[in-house]
Amino acid sequence: MDRNDRAVTAFAMLGHAVFHTYELVIPIFVVSWLEAFSTTTAFLGVVLGASYALIGVGALPTGLLADRVSSKRLILACLLGMGGAFALVAAAPTVAVLTVGLLLWGAAASLYHPAGLALLSRGTKERGTAFAYHGAAGNVGVATGPLFAAVLLAFVDWRTVAALLLVPVLLAAVVGARLEFDETAGTSARGTDDAATAGEGPSGLAAFLTGSRRLFTVGFGLVFAIGVLYGVAYRAAFTFLPDILAALPLLDPITFVDRSFEPSQYVYSGLLLVGGVGQYVGGKLVDRARLETVLLGGYAALAAIALAFVPSTNAGLAPLLVVAGVLGFLTFMIAPINQEAISTYTPADARGLSFGYTYTAIFGVGALGSSLAGLILTRSTPTALFVVVAACAVIAAAIGGTLRRRSARRPRDGVTADD
Repeated sequence: MDRNDRAVTAFAMLGHAVFHTYELVIPIFVVSWLEAFSTTTAFLGVVLGASYALIGVGALPTGLLADRVSSKRLILACLLGMGGAFALVAAAPTVAVLTVGLLLWGAAASLYHPAGLALLSRGTKERGTAFAYHGAAGNVGVATGPLFAAVLLAFVDWRTVAALLLVPVLLAAVVGARLEFDETAGTSARGTDDAATAGEGPSGLAAFLTGSRRLFTVGFGLVFAIGVLYGVAYRAAFTFLPDILAALPLLDPITFVDRSFEPSQYVYSGLLLVGGVGQYVGGKLVDRARLETVLLGGYAALAAIALAFVPSTNAGLAPLLVVAGVLGFLTFMIAPINQEAISTYTPADARGLSFGYTYTAIFGVGALGSSLAGLILTRSTPTALFVVVAACAVIAAAIGGTLRRRSARRPRDGVTADD
C-alpha cells in the first residue's frame, strides 16, 4: 500500500472502529435498560430494530451524497452526530428519551458505511487489503467497546459508561480531520470504468432513477439480496446474544474482591474480537481467490456453525467457547467479502449509490432481525432463533452459487452489460 492508500485506510479505520464501538456496545446495555426502565425484551427489540433500521434508511441518501461530495466530510459529520446522540442516551431520564437518543444515533450512524466504503473503493489501489484492514479496525471497536463497557459496569452505573464513550468519538474526529489524502487515487490507477470520480453521480430525481436502473443489473440484484439476508442474520444473532449467554448456568456471575463480574459479557466481547481476525482474513481472501467461491463457502460455513451454537451451550465451557469464537470469525469474515462483491458488480461512478442501496438492505431491512429476535425469544427459544439465522445463511450461499455459475461472463474487475 502506498502513502495515499495508508492515509485513506487509516481514516476509514477510525470511523469504522467508532461506529462499531457504539453499535455493539448497545446490546451490553440492554440488561441494564431492562432493569432501569421496567420495560420488556420485545419493546427494546422494536426500539433497537428501529434504531438500526435508520442506519439503513439513511444509507441510500448518504450513498447518493457520497457520489457528489467529499466522503471525508460525511464521515466527520457521522462521528460528531453519533457522539451527540449518545450523550442524550447517557442522560435519558425515561425510556421515551432513551428511544429518541437511540433513534438519533441510528440516523447519524447511517452516514458512515456508504461514505466510508465508497472512499475505500475509489481511493485505494489495493482494495481488498484496504477492506481487510478496515474490517479488522471495525472489529477492534466491536470487541473493545463491549469489553470496556463490561469491565466498567462492574464499578460504575451504565450512564457513566455511556458518557465515557464520548471520548473515543471526539478523539477520532480530531485525528481524522488532520489526515489528508486523494479520494479518487484508486479509480485513476485502475483506469477502466473505475476512472469515473465522485461528483459524476446522479444529481436530480430523474438522473437518480436512471442511475438506479443502470445499477440494478441481475448481478447487483443478487448481491443486494445477499445483503438483506446478511443483515437479518447478523442482527438476529447478535442483538440479544449477551442476554442469551447471561442465561447460561456455565456463565453465571462471579464475585471477586466484592465486585460482581459477568463472564457472559467477556465471552461476547471475545467472540467479537475473534471477528476482527475474520474481517482481515475475508479481505485477504478476495484478493487471492475467486470472489463467488468465497461467498458460497463463507455462507455455507456460517449456516453450519449457527446450527451448532445452541447444542454447544449444553456441551460444556470449552465447546461453547470454540463455537462462539467460530461464529464471530465467520460472521465478520463475510463482511469484506460482501463489500468486494458490491465493488465488483457495480461501476465506480455509482459506487456510493451502490453501497447506499446495499447498506439500506443490511442495516435497514436487516434491522428486522432485531425485532424478529426479540419476538422469537419472547415466545420461543434460542434454538428457533439460530435456525432462522442458519436459514438466512443457506439462502445466501445458494445465491453465491448462482453468482459463481454466472461469473464466467464477467471480467475480473468490472461489470458486464447483462450482469
